[in-house]
Amino acid sequence: MASNRIERISEEVMKALAEAIRAVKDPRVKNGLVSVTHCEVTGDLRYAKVYISVLGTPEQAKEVMRGLKSASGWLRREVGHMVQLRYAPELVFHLDSSITHGAKITEVIHNLEREGKMGGEGEA
Repeated sequence: MASNRIERISEEVMKALAEAIRAVKDPRVKNGLVSVTHCEVTGDLRYAKVYISVLGTPEQAKEVMRGLKSASGWLRREVGHMVQLRYAPELVFHLDSSITHGAKITEVIHNLEREGKMGGEGEA
């Protein structure tokens, strides 16, 4: 039963954080397309591991992560107000590169299809 509560709070924190990130004025955060892919709040609600995906170059991703770390206090306060927890969890950001890897794989597949190297029409 407690795990359901933690999962629900994790979802709420993720939604609130996604909304709050859009309001960050730091130009480093505005540098790439930033999305919150996953959030895990600890059982004691003290910490939240937040997985961030940045669509852009690796340098842009590093800058976005620096900007988020710099704005973490403000983001924590905003999330606390939105989710209405007594104590807002400390936000620990992790870069999630799965979306970037997926985009690269899709691009390779499309290039192979255009070149006719994928098994498709005309093969028996």
